[in-house]
Amino acid sequence: MLYRYALTGHLTTKSDVYSYGIVLLELLSGRVPVDTKRPPGEGVLVSWALPRLTDREKVLEIMDPALEGQYSMKDVIQIAAIAAMRVQPEADYRPLMADVVQSLVPLVKNHRPTPRVGSSSSFSATQSPKA
Repeated sequence: MLYRYALTGHLTTKSDVYSYGIVLLELLSGRVPVDTKRPPGEGVLVSWALPRLTDREKVLEIMDPALEGQYSMKDVIQIAAIAAMRVQPEADYRPLMADVVQSLVPLVKNHRPTPRVGSSSSFSATQSPKA
């Protein structure tokens, strides 16, 4: 993907989808997209993570140790599957951004925080603007 962009200079909606997949991988793994200090085979995040994203047993290998296991395995598997579709090497196999959003809706609905009394979000939602 980066090679094609370097050659053509063209960004597409499919390259945006790919970039979003990279962000998801960064969030899951705590790693940067390219890390030359990593051992061979682990330096390019997508290449290292992609085979692990679709295997329920191996997906834990990509998880950021700093998270200390404080996550739902069900959510991790869903996010890993979403990321796997976004970082497909062939752009034609990547979904549209609208599909990306739709795939995230169930995760957001399951984890929508309830506003706390006195929090700025509940305050702004209940106060009317001054005249």
